[in-house]
Amino acid sequence: MTIQRMDNVLIVVEDLDAVMAFFVELGMEPEGRMPVEGRWVDRVIGIDGSRQEVAMLRTPDGHGRIELAKFHTPEAVDTGMRDAPVNALGIRRVMFAVDDIDDVVARLCARGGELVGEVVRYEDVYRLCYLRGPEGIVVGLAERLG
Repeated sequence: MTIQRMDNVLIVVEDLDAVMAFFVELGMEPEGRMPVEGRWVDRVIGIDGSRQEVAMLRTPDGHGRIELAKFHTPEAVDTGMRDAPVNALGIRRVMFAVDDIDDVVARLCARGGELVGEVVRYEDVYRLCYLRGPEGIVVGLAERLG
């Protein structure tokens, strides 16, 4: 075996509190929040003098994690991709399985989320949608039917 598991996905953000609140509303559980800096970080990410605050959130089953990072030094670079369509190159979304898609959409929209398209039914298997949250982050939601 070449890998054991996918450990986490990193999302660089400007407003750590707002993005954390969005993912907590989705149902993710905070694991911790701390400053991260030092030569070891600089060597891993290839940026000298970096200083950031990192928050880790996990899915309720404990298998999936999202790492949120707010860079203080140097400031994050805005690539202009916040409102990129879902067919733009690069990572476009993170998909979550949910029990009640209508409830989750309503709660996330109350936190500033917006549907990218609409909630659709895929055969008799899933109801699916994409939702754009704070800072243009796109999450996919999938409710298994039956």
